[in-house]
Amino acid sequence: MENDKPTLTQMLRAPFFSSIISPLFAGTLLAVSVNGSFSILGFLFVMIMGLALHGATNVYNDIYDTIQGTDKVNHHRNEFSGGSGVLVNYPDLFPKMYSIARICLILAFFATAALMLVVEKSLWPILWGLYFLSAFFSKYYTAAPVKLAYRGVGEISVWLAFGPMAILVAAVSQNVGFHPMIIAAMPITGISTLSILLLSQLIDLQADKATGKLGAAARKGPAFAAFLFVSVQLLLALNVFILSLYFVSDGWTILISLIPYLLLLPGISRIVLREYNHPDKLKPAAKKNVQLHLSFALLFSLGIGLSLVV
Repeated sequence: MENDKPTLTQMLRAPFFSSIISPLFAGTLLAVSVNGSFSILGFLFVMIMGLALHGATNVYNDIYDTIQGTDKVNHHRNEFSGGSGVLVNYPDLFPKMYSIARICLILAFFATAALMLVVEKSLWPILWGLYFLSAFFSKYYTAAPVKLAYRGVGEISVWLAFGPMAILVAAVSQNVGFHPMIIAAMPITGISTLSILLLSQLIDLQADKATGKLGAAARKGPAFAAFLFVSVQLLLALNVFILSLYFVSDGWTILISLIPYLLLLPGISRIVLREYNHPDKLKPAAKKNVQLHLSFALLFSLGIGLSLVV
């Protein structure tokens, strides 16, 4: 029935927009810390740009993972991994999904152009370079002929897009470029999003191997991917310590973002290191890891904001 068709929010996989909102907030607040001023228009335009590009990424991933068969053969799909399954269940929505992805890219293009009104001319090449690289990643993470995720470089592109690139474009929207504080913060949010990808690769391993999608688990085995998952989470915590103690004035407030890591990461890690060969038993860990990601994202920006006022 028509009323049963997925909503626009479901097609965009909007609940995962936290992965781009977090670095945009964090990059903006760090830039304000650097230059002591805040551009409301810069923040508005970069938020539109980032959300539109993330929307395009989510939709294109569903389109091409369905075309290449990954979503069709994934028997372990859940709300935290394996894509939305929208096109598997409603193949007649392909034209609409293509239109949504293209509209998102166009919207991001105009938001980027609007940023030129508030960003210094010297930063325009960085601004447009980030737009075009993000647009490239959004489609060719899964689309032929590039298929980054099928060539073993998907993790790098995800980390770049939701870490260094997102933090930097937010800083640029406030007329800050490669400042040491910005550089020190660049890896953090990308690692947080990467952790979701690594855990989903363990759950989706059977489908990925069947269709040639070369995530870390498919390339190196589930034990390696489980160890990598825990390692990058610990690396994130170390990065937060370095940023808060050495780069941000009164940055000790940023350490509140690690409270969820103290509460949730030990339990998540135990499940992942014990059950990496059992996709269904990893699903509770995937849920908790998303909770960790969301709570960290909120507290990371809050901690940076508090450093501006203490």
